[in-house]
Amino acid sequence: MRIDWHQNYAAIWRSHSRKLKPVAMQRLDPVRLSDLKGIDKQKQAVVENTQYFIEGKTSNHALLWGARGTGKSSLIKALLNEMAPQGLRIVQVDKDDLSYLPEILDSLEEEDQQFRFIILCDDLSFEEGELSYKPLKTLLEGGVELPPKHVRLYATSNRRHLLPEKQSENQLSGLVDGEIHHADSLEDKLALSDRFGLTLSFYPANWENYFAIVESLFTDVALDKEKLHEAARLYAMGRGSHSGRTARQFYQYYRASLPD
Repeated sequence: MRIDWHQNYAAIWRSHSRKLKPVAMQRLDPVRLSDLKGIDKQKQAVVENTQYFIEGKTSNHALLWGARGTGKSSLIKALLNEMAPQGLRIVQVDKDDLSYLPEILDSLEEEDQQFRFIILCDDLSFEEGELSYKPLKTLLEGGVELPPKHVRLYATSNRRHLLPEKQSENQLSGLVDGEIHHADSLEDKLALSDRFGLTLSFYPANWENYFAIVESLFTDVALDKEKLHEAARLYAMGRGSHSGRTARQFYQYYRASLPD
């Protein structure tokens, strides 16, 4: 049974059944772009690229990389909530299912091209010797057959180059006529991330941004700001992190203790 993309905004590839499973509307993360604090430049770049994509203009595949809990995945989910009325749809594919990517692309090629599909690979990274990244190259640049024009890949990762880099590889790189020449093994690793035309870095939130995120989550409750900040600070110190993810976890923890 084919997915009705008029009624479904997102789907997940299920390898055991080898088909896309639609995500019920009520189970979509409701995060909005306005909820994301401290990443304004990244938001602007991704929104602009995605808007070009929706309008059928030239656009790029995107790699969002950086520290955990900094809003990379939330930004892509927020894009869907903002732009679904314009025809944006998301298909999530896990790293372990990338071997099915050509099959997924074939199925999306048959869909109505009024829709624009982002293939989301969340928390993407590969270990030494792993070759499961190979199908990505088909989507990013194509082979004999070009990838569908109405499909783009957006990936999130904690690694800038998706693959591990060894110090020895950097030591084998050197200058030739004033230009940097990377070792062959490092060159192959850089080649994968270089296929993303839009690469954005995300860094841990400072305390000011952390408190701003906390405040934005409690807009429905009248609270003493200083008391809220102190509780949020203690929670973050206990977690060893004051990221946007920590702020949302603090909200779940603290909101339940407040009267309705």
